[in-house]
Amino acid sequence: MPESAIHEIVSQKYAKAATTPETCLCGPTNYDKKALSDFIPKEVLDISYGCGTPVGLSTVKPGETVLDIGSGGGIDCFQALQGVGPQGRVYGLDMTDEMLEIARRNAPIVAANLGHAQTRIEFLKGVAEKIPLEDETIDLIISNCVINLSPDKDKVFAEMFRVLRPGGRFTISDIVSDQPVPQYLQVDPAKWGECLSGALLTRDYLAAIDGAGFDFTELTTHSPWRIIDGINFFSVTLTGHKVRVNGEAIVETHVTYPGPFKRARLADGTELNRGQCVAVSPYLSKILLHPGVRNQFVLSHGPLAMDSNHPHWSTSSRGEGTCTWRGDYAVLIGLFEEVEDDDGHIFSRGIPTEICSATDVFFQKNAAVGSWFSRVNRQATDPAEVPESCTVSCC
Repeated sequence: MPESAIHEIVSQKYAKAATTPETCLCGPTNYDKKALSDFIPKEVLDISYGCGTPVGLSTVKPGETVLDIGSGGGIDCFQALQGVGPQGRVYGLDMTDEMLEIARRNAPIVAANLGHAQTRIEFLKGVAEKIPLEDETIDLIISNCVINLSPDKDKVFAEMFRVLRPGGRFTISDIVSDQPVPQYLQVDPAKWGECLSGALLTRDYLAAIDGAGFDFTELTTHSPWRIIDGINFFSVTLTGHKVRVNGEAIVETHVTYPGPFKRARLADGTELNRGQCVAVSPYLSKILLHPGVRNQFVLSHGPLAMDSNHPHWSTSSRGEGTCTWRGDYAVLIGLFEEVEDDDGHIFSRGIPTEICSATDVFFQKNAAVGSWFSRVNRQATDPAEVPESCTVSCC
């Protein structure tokens, strides 16, 4: 289906949703609309759809510049405006005139409700594949189940990388799948607005992010959504980083991986065995400068001997317990391209790997490990409990 045709289908669907607010039950949105009603008008709250709340908004700092891709009626932009304060700036990007009209009409109202002397928020018409902003002008990009609707996600992530400043980040909620979406869904116009036709495999979604140049991506939240003909669709919220390179150097010259995995491999091919000390490579030096990664390693000025008595040593053994197979899967998302646990299970980034019941329990009880995996529980995602479709897109 041509890119222009997909844009037209999606735009028409949201034009209708803007003029006829409806309730969608098929997406795990988590807006606290009662709290937001203190400064966001009801007209905006009534037409806010998504598959998650971009938790990146909780990381917004005063004075930052934020871009929301697929801003709709403006709910996430208005939340961002609250975070950046009167000295910050927010841009919303959308391709639907009806949504833009509502967002623009309410922008000065929200600014006044927040006590801002100026309305430092602008809603732009355009598509995610061609963002109408200058290079390196944005600190944070957010998007709530919109990139899924793009027919060319490689272009979208390339544009995101272009407009982000060095040190910038994105936090996006989106729908991915555990199996390739078949052709009959890809060419179904009705399914494009329902987060089905455009869903990518997790590994392909991550590959598009990597291909744009982002240095590493973290999994923030995940939750099951729907099962269609045996295909699991689930919502993920990811945070990706464009690491700043400004001449700063790692003082320590060696790094040791303390676990919990037996072995881990980085994107550049570097193999890290638990307890093994290696010299810091240029790639690892760049990554280690980021505070979100540095605590996963032990840095030293020279070779370091580490064994099980070291305070940072940890293992990934699932321990004692009955091992049963229920069709549950885990998908590795994060810094490492591949990890191997102490029970010999190998997890490759973005690829669903079947896990036993004991391993699943281990993941759930160990937050440091479980936070790197999106888990798909086949029994918990009962298609009978999820509506086959809804009257308006939840994305």
